[in-house]
Amino acid sequence: MFEPVPAYRSSHFRIKFATAPWERDGTAALRRQVFCFEQGIFEGDDRDAIDAAAVPICALSTLGGAPDVVVGTVRIHETTDNPGEWWGSRLAVARDHRRIGALGAGLIHVAVASAHARGCTRFLAHVQSANAVLFQALHWTSLAEIELHGRPHHLMQADLAHYPAMADPEHGLVTLLKQAA
Repeated sequence: MFEPVPAYRSSHFRIKFATAPWERDGTAALRRQVFCFEQGIFEGDDRDAIDAAAVPICALSTLGGAPDVVVGTVRIHETTDNPGEWWGSRLAVARDHRRIGALGAGLIHVAVASAHARGCTRFLAHVQSANAVLFQALHWTSLAEIELHGRPHHLMQADLAHYPAMADPEHGLVTLLKQAA
């Protein structure tokens, strides 16, 4: 009897601004999958007014070195009433890629470092409580525990000293496969 061949899983990922239409479509589809269907936080679609000004960031798996499919996303935006203050939101990783520890950390890195390059003096996020430990390990501080969308969250702030400015987020960074514990 033959053992089934495991599905191909890339060991290289590119994390960058979503610039191509297929990348933007992929980030929107992944957000819908995670926040509407898996978590049931939103009904039908999670898009809101922030999307008009937000910069979508994508994590792309690669096939033969070329970008293949969106496996992670986050969006960033600068507030209009407080210049220099940036927010990250809608961090999501595809279900079958969640055990790859480098994806969430890489998305967070590109989000904060690219905002830092654009004049960010304060970077904030509402983080689901289950993910607060990851953010703390990445040099974020919890400012308050709150409820948002009926779920416990932390209002968290990044330590910008740990996120040097990234001048070329359109190209982004490449990360290698690391299994989360």
